[in-house]
Amino acid sequence: MKRSFTKILTGLFLIIASTLFTNAQEVGIRGGNLAGGNVAITGAFQTGDFNRIHTSLSFGESIGLDLLWDFAYLPMLDETFYVYAGAGAYALYEKPLIYGATGEIGLEYHFYSVPIVLGLDWRPTYTIHDEINDVDPFEPSGFGFSIRYVLDFY
Repeated sequence: MKRSFTKILTGLFLIIASTLFTNAQEVGIRGGNLAGGNVAITGAFQTGDFNRIHTSLSFGESIGLDLLWDFAYLPMLDETFYVYAGAGAYALYEKPLIYGATGEIGLEYHFYSVPIVLGLDWRPTYTIHDEINDVDPFEPSGFGFSIRYVLDFY
């Protein structure tokens, strides 16, 4: 029962992630503390005026995937700075699969003259399923920096 649930969850996660990356409005890289390593390909796309989907595919020791819904994506000042907060899920593809919940709080700067976005964020995680590591399920050290290219800039 547990193996079939893990396979279903893995398949669903991969389908959603591939769909999101192909429809992303911003694509780039994120460095910092991640579930699968310290570098990730990241993408974001708007789902409404003040919310978006934000996803990261990390590489390193293993492959990790974060899928977050930023339910608050709000402009500050003259719409060059944005503050955001969200929540979602993460999966780490090791033997066996590790997965859990993650949150996100961050700040972004959008350039007017070039299609670049710079961001700083914090993504704490809570592990729900991990059979191989005997550690505290809460991991607060998910700080990162991202740089993304805006695909629909002009």
